[in-house]
Amino acid sequence: MADKVVLALAAHPDDIEFMMAGTLLRLREAGWCLHYMNIANGSCGTAVDDVPSIILKRTAESRDACDRIGAVWHPPLVNDLEVYHTNEQIGQVCSVIRQVRPRIILTQSPRDYMEEHMNACRTAVTAAFCRGMRNYPVEPFVSPIGDAVTLYHAMPHGLRGPLRERIRPGQYVDIAPVIAAKRDMLACHRSQKEWLDKSQGMDAYLVTMEDFAREVGALSGRFSLAEGWRRRSHLGFSAQDGDPLGDALGQACLTDTEYERLLDVGV
Repeated sequence: MADKVVLALAAHPDDIEFMMAGTLLRLREAGWCLHYMNIANGSCGTAVDDVPSIILKRTAESRDACDRIGAVWHPPLVNDLEVYHTNEQIGQVCSVIRQVRPRIILTQSPRDYMEEHMNACRTAVTAAFCRGMRNYPVEPFVSPIGDAVTLYHAMPHGLRGPLRERIRPGQYVDIAPVIAAKRDMLACHRSQKEWLDKSQGMDAYLVTMEDFAREVGALSGRFSLAEGWRRRSHLGFSAQDGDPLGDALGQACLTDTEYERLLDVGV
């Protein structure tokens, strides 16, 4: 197992840039090898283009963003609104995980306003869980691996769950030193500014991203701009006390002690 490999795995082009890219950039500074994958190709993210045209645009935008941080790009699997927790997609993602052998997987929130974000999360979790199962079919075939992996869930888009409930991070990563590079990555997705302004009233694409980071930073009580993470249970994945993200980033990664206290008392 490579000691410093991270896989960012999300539903759509620009999901990584909105909620995960700052952490990827901090890990790159710490010497980690970065891998980047969206399960869907962005085929529905337009009000003007036909399907082949928007897929070409969004693939180029994703590859541009990925190249800016020197990450390894993995191609999407399906069209938008075709991301489901199915054996076929789990097997395809598991094959990538076995090839990459990540120590960290960054993926989306299990509670999010959009079903595909949650489906991508479930697919990532199950695929990681199956990484060492000899009899689980993957496509293309890659031999099972026994490596430990730790999964971290990003904040949901909008920082709330599907029923408007607030989601509090368990850990915060200081992204103030890399916010310009994160902004540049998101700006690669030029096709999405007009689409999101029209479809979701986001008004200012880059400003919205920074507003999220500022709000999460305020929750941390220490950082001006931050990305928030929740570490998944170790069961089936790694040692109980494994926290490779915290180990890698040191003072740039803050644990939310109030969140941990609430978990301990079962709230």
